Amino acid sequence: MAGGPCVEAEEATDWTGRSFSCSDCPHREMRESGRCVLGRVCVRDVRAKRIDKFFAGNPALAGRYLDHPYFEVRTLATKHASLFEIARMMDDREAEVRAMAAMRLPLARVKDMRRDRDRKVRIACAMRLDGADLLSMARDEDYYVRLTVARRLDPALLPVAIDDPEPEVRRTVARRLPAERLAALAGDPDPLVRREAAERIAPGALILFAADDDLRVRYVVAERAPLDIVARLKNDADEAVAEMARRRLAPAEIGEQET
Repeated sequence: MAGGPCVEAEEATDWTGRSFSCSDCPHREMRESGRCVLGRVCVRDVRAKRIDKFFAGNPALAGRYLDHPYFEVRTLATKHASLFEIARMMDDREAEVRAMAAMRLPLARVKDMRRDRDRKVRIACAMRLDGADLLSMARDEDYYVRLTVARRLDPALLPVAIDDPEPEVRRTVARRLPAERLAALAGDPDPLVRREAAERIAPGALILFAADDDLRVRYVVAERAPLDIVARLKNDADEAVAEMARRRLAPAEIGEQET
């Protein structure tokens, strides 16, 4: 059969699960200009992508839909509506809507949402706030909120998260903490945190990691440390660590023999 299905033939289902057409749509006049296309760009559709396209092309209409019963419509209307219209969405019953409001509102309003009952909203706040307002979220009960804080917090403030109960948060701290503060992580219970710290700490401070229980950490020491520290690892119990140490020591030992 030549040609594909027309737009009108595409599936169009609203948020209640019922099929619909353009016959009773209040925006029928937009069809001629392509600002509303059944099955592709439609505010009545159940699919978020189609709703988003509608508001992207018709942002002036978004404010009319801030009270819509379908949360996806309210969320995407909040994304595109005027800032002067969306402050009330801070108190919407759905977390997705409140999170969208947090992503758009001025920071003075966002900080009032830091203790929202839903993690989605608090994550959105952590993505926007900075300074003392962001620091105040470093002890949030949700690990992903704290992880977002650790990824964005000024490195000088990161010691506040150095003892976080979640290893992934501490690994982020190890990647961003000022190098002179990394010695505090030499005793971290997670070997991947210690390895991150060993990869960034000043070479001379690697003595703190030379006897680490984890071969991955000792391998970093063998790679980066000054030779007097590396010499401690040339007979390491792990052959890969010992081989790296001997490889680095070899030029110095050859030089000593020649002299």
